[in-house]
Amino acid sequence: MERDADGTHRLRQNAVAGMDYAFRIDDRVRPDPAARAQAGDVHGPSRLAAPSVPRPWSGRPWHEAVIYELHVGTFTREGTLAAAAKRLPELAALGITAVELMPIAQFDGARGWGYDGVLPYAPHPAYGTPEEVVAFTDAAHAAGLMAFLDVVYNHFGPSGAYLHEIAPEFFAPERTTPWGAAIDFHRPQVRDFFLRNAAMWVDDYGFDGLRLDAVHAFADASDTDILTEFGQSLAGRAAIIAEDDRNLPDWREDGAVTANWNDDFHHAVHVLLTGESEGYYAPFAQHPLVDLCAALQDGHVEQGQPRSPDRGRGAPSAHLHPTAFVNSNQTHDQVGNRARGERLISLADPEAVRVAHALLLTAPAIPMLFMGEEAGATAPFMFFAGFEGELAQIVREGRAAEFADFGAFGGAVPDPIDVGTFEASRPFAVEPTDAEDWRLLTRTLLTLRSERIAPLLAQTCTFSEARPLGPKSLRAEWRFETGRIVTHVNLGECPDQKWNAPGAVFSIGHPDHPLAFAIEVETE
Repeated sequence: MERDADGTHRLRQNAVAGMDYAFRIDDRVRPDPAARAQAGDVHGPSRLAAPSVPRPWSGRPWHEAVIYELHVGTFTREGTLAAAAKRLPELAALGITAVELMPIAQFDGARGWGYDGVLPYAPHPAYGTPEEVVAFTDAAHAAGLMAFLDVVYNHFGPSGAYLHEIAPEFFAPERTTPWGAAIDFHRPQVRDFFLRNAAMWVDDYGFDGLRLDAVHAFADASDTDILTEFGQSLAGRAAIIAEDDRNLPDWREDGAVTANWNDDFHHAVHVLLTGESEGYYAPFAQHPLVDLCAALQDGHVEQGQPRSPDRGRGAPSAHLHPTAFVNSNQTHDQVGNRARGERLISLADPEAVRVAHALLLTAPAIPMLFMGEEAGATAPFMFFAGFEGELAQIVREGRAAEFADFGAFGGAVPDPIDVGTFEASRPFAVEPTDAEDWRLLTRTLLTLRSERIAPLLAQTCTFSEARPLGPKSLRAEWRFETGRIVTHVNLGECPDQKWNAPGAVFSIGHPDHPLAFAIEVETE
């Protein structure tokens, strides 16, 4: 390849789909960092792949979203996109309206969460071919489901990331992230690499939106920051869901970001139901019910106020529409980043989890379920990887050290490299005896959401209020242009004053029971 004055290397040559190629640097053969497929693993030659064309799909509006997060490798016994596609009609029948795949960009080894990807343009071959990715999104659309994809643009994995050799200027070594040198988004070539990647998943593979992992780790001092540019480049074509620890409303105000993952909601529910107070749960341990009320009323809990000596983040968020937040009771992060990967139902009273499930699926914020949650799955979801040699041992030791001081997170840490850890993380390998009862509950709640709640969410929210009724009880109300939603919740203790919900369209238990739920939906 010949080097241009701007540092770009070029070579023009006839190309045919299926042809293998690679870069040679000082007698070292390296894959193309923008390869759409590999001839084998992440260390060998790349393979040219012709873009596929997804079938036309009219889409569905964001306010109807009920998201289902799944990991392709564990969602089915086969662990493939083709097998997962066959399960999509079942999800649609429950009332799920969107699936969100954990990252599928190619990483080293056969198994892993996907956040160690090193070839962001190439689907992981254990999951399927590029054509099978398109077949998956086509199947989702045929079932009436939106398809979202989790993408990682803040770092590359520890094995097979040859961009460090091919283009060292891609990184800014003076700035670091938890995963090493920061990606230098100030460079136009770097921005283009990721903007084209986002456009590829949307245009060539048919995804309706992207979930951007840990955008708070982006190092970018450009006049137009990269998160804004993602929004501008995909405007009208795809939703952007951000995982943003900063709790800032800016990008949702200007429309660059559709919604944020709202970990504050999760933390408040988790602490309230489990009593855990270690690590990132500590700021939510003093008044978890008050925090839950804040999350229901305003979206974020942490809005700039100092809540601990070293922690003050966020900005006011009450002015945002409820659908600018994606709420969850469980995610791959919050389950898998426990030492033993326990789900909420294994840590709290299962009946309290049912009440929390009802609250999640009927509150105006966009709800997200983690695979198996719809059926009350109790199987853990643990951290696993398929690395070998020295890196495998480093991962083992690092995982054990991470939880050495966290008693509540589970004690002894399973070996993340052992294939048994991966196998034990399949949510449907052994279903609980009450799985069908859980599915009925999920279907009932999502039918209510579709028929009575979602139409209101297309309107302006004119009022929101959530207030405690007792140590673990609350009342929440949201008003819209043509109706209102009123929710009463007991999550472990009876309220100081018994609540009354004469117009309840769904309820669990009785107002004077420690675990109870009722929702009223009024429309003009």
